[in-house]
Amino acid sequence: METESILLWGLLFSSIGLGYFMYGRRQEHIITKYCGITLMVFPYFAANLSWLIAIGVAVLAVPFVLRE
Repeated sequence: METESILLWGLLFSSIGLGYFMYGRRQEHIITKYCGITLMVFPYFAANLSWLIAIGVAVLAVPFVLRE
């Protein structure tokens, strides 16, 4: 059961990361672009569902906290 949850959460964070990356590249926002890359890559290395969600939410919030 947890494996399916990890896959679905990883897909969600990767999809949002693609949107962050595309937006950051078009608007030339470096922080948003690198957060998008991070969101697309980090689900491959997360072994635990709680860590996946915690890191994903933290990286999602970074562009809102650190405005250019």
